Amino acid sequence: MNASVSKEPLDARDRPARLTVGVVGAGRVGPALAASLQLAGHRPVAVSGVSDASRRRAAALLPDVPLVEPAEVLARAELVLLTVPDDVLPTLVEGLVETGAVRPGQLLVHTSGRYGAKVLDPALRAGALPLALHPAMTFTGTAVDVQRLAGCSFGVTAPEGLRLAAEALVIEMGGEPEWIAEEARPLYHAALALGANHLVTLVAQSMELLSKAGVTAPDRMLGPLLGAALDNALRSGDAALTGPVARGDAGTVAAHIGELRTHAPQAVAGYVAMARATADRALAHGLLKAELAEDLLVVLADQERRPGGAGPGEPR
Repeated sequence: MNASVSKEPLDARDRPARLTVGVVGAGRVGPALAASLQLAGHRPVAVSGVSDASRRRAAALLPDVPLVEPAEVLARAELVLLTVPDDVLPTLVEGLVETGAVRPGQLLVHTSGRYGAKVLDPALRAGALPLALHPAMTFTGTAVDVQRLAGCSFGVTAPEGLRLAAEALVIEMGGEPEWIAEEARPLYHAALALGANHLVTLVAQSMELLSKAGVTAPDRMLGPLLGAALDNALRSGDAALTGPVARGDAGTVAAHIGELRTHAPQAVAGYVAMARATADRALAHGLLKAELAEDLLVVLADQERRPGGAGPGEPR
């Protein structure tokens, strides 16, 4: 379920009142969102964090906001951001409810991509108002994150009666609300992880290989290339596919794999898997001719059968 949201000024009735804000889990996300809400006029009043790094982040982005226990955060705040790892969230919510920390009428917002609003059902039964607001952005844990929220899409899931409040909060943080159905949250999150998380791995591997090839500034070499590739992909989708796999250059692909086996054997499996996925998409969209694909697929299948290069479900 998607909805386009106008950037027209919100009616006063649709704006959340100026709220006291608390953060449970001072990782990279929570302090940045609280700092952004502060710019919109809300007032951070409490934050919890366990590690030294989380405490430093809180001090940098939310100076003078006291560090307290999670239950105390909920006692002080009208809007609480639960910014903890996905696997921790259900237990945290249940624990806060069982200890009586959740108050009726309190806005409880989690930022997990995996979960929708139902993970907050225990808090809903306690009278809280549940929102799932997931910023589709990677965070550094520094002040630059607050600036990057401008124009950032948020995956939003909330009860029908809280849609206006959810939209308002996202817009106040400079973001764009994108409505995600409860049952679609896992797929939505998998899509983002496939693109963003794996991109970092691919870029890091590419920089390592360029360094081994003698390139002194791999980041400078890759920047324009990857920027253009990303722009083309976002504009044109599969039509932007290029390179030896999309052209069906089986000999070149075989040479690449041979070099990787010699210099970076840990990269072979990823290269072969992505080459296979690229070939499949290029074939499906008519970019790779069937007669050229045959030799290419033979090369990839041979590599998948070799020790250390087996595909899913095949013996290693």
